[in-house]
Amino acid sequence: MKAIVLEKPEQFVSADIESPGQPGAGEALVRVHRVGICGTDVSGYLGKMPFFTYPVVPGHELGVEVVEVGEGVTNVKPGDRCSVEPYMNCQECFACRNGNTNCCESLEVIGVHKDGGMCEQFVLPARKLHPSEKLTLDQLALVETLGIGCHCVDRAATREGEKVLVIGAGPIGLAVIEFLKVAKAEITVMDMNETRLAFCKDRLGVDHTVVFKGDDTEVERLKEVNGGKLPTTVIDATGSHVSMSNAFQYAAFTGQVVYVGITTQELTFKHVTIHRPELTVKASRNAVPSDFTRIIKLIEDGVIDTTPWLSHSAGYDEFVGEFQNWLKPETGVIKAILHMT
Repeated sequence: MKAIVLEKPEQFVSADIESPGQPGAGEALVRVHRVGICGTDVSGYLGKMPFFTYPVVPGHELGVEVVEVGEGVTNVKPGDRCSVEPYMNCQECFACRNGNTNCCESLEVIGVHKDGGMCEQFVLPARKLHPSEKLTLDQLALVETLGIGCHCVDRAATREGEKVLVIGAGPIGLAVIEFLKVAKAEITVMDMNETRLAFCKDRLGVDHTVVFKGDDTEVERLKEVNGGKLPTTVIDATGSHVSMSNAFQYAAFTGQVVYVGITTQELTFKHVTIHRPELTVKASRNAVPSDFTRIIKLIEDGVIDTTPWLSHSAGYDEFVGEFQNWLKPETGVIKAILHMT
């Protein structure tokens, strides 16, 4: 069976792996059609993702088709097109019992901790499948990325009209923006890449953009575009320990900073930086099942338009060679998709 294996950092190979067996009770065999590429995959490729194991078959943003189901499965049937919730949780720990399945104490994410979807077929628990009769396979592969943004905005408890800064306009930052729009926040985006900022302004309709220049003028420029005020919520989606350590300066007194990016590095800041303005610091990890259901409905209803997202794609035979190009800023990748079939 065809697969893409990340043998070690910076080494993708096309491989022939063993085909999956028949699905057991509560399981489903799925055929993989689309695999979204996100910052987690890039970080894993570069060796900067703290949770990655090697070698691994990557792929956790998936648009799949059900081939066969095991005993007791009622939520999906053969032929259903589905998005995959890639977080394999134990269902028994404190977090799981309290509905926080995204933070299971023994969580394994397919494509990160264990083999994922860059293959022709695989077996997974059927409860992790979210079907839709209306969405395309490309759209289904976007649902997990959007889920990260959905959960993050829920963690932030964003209010209508609230001034919110998103630092980092990569795929996770864009997902956050989508749900800040749903929440009707006033959105400012900061990034070093002016092309991405133009995309946020022209295609996603954010209210303000600020180019990060690293010359210590960002705070004043942020105030300028926000009527002299700093945002009450700052969401850092960069995965950069430098950006994450410096994010506090952009938040209004008694505001909050939410980390949705991940880094292997230590964050360093003086305690007074968060103590004097009495800031709240939160982390946002993964998504929960209800996020997937909500996102599918929002796309089906046209509330979220996925058209601007899909900028690049490659087939199985092209992927290994093309992936390096997707890492270059000049390529202009917004979201790349692997077509397994």
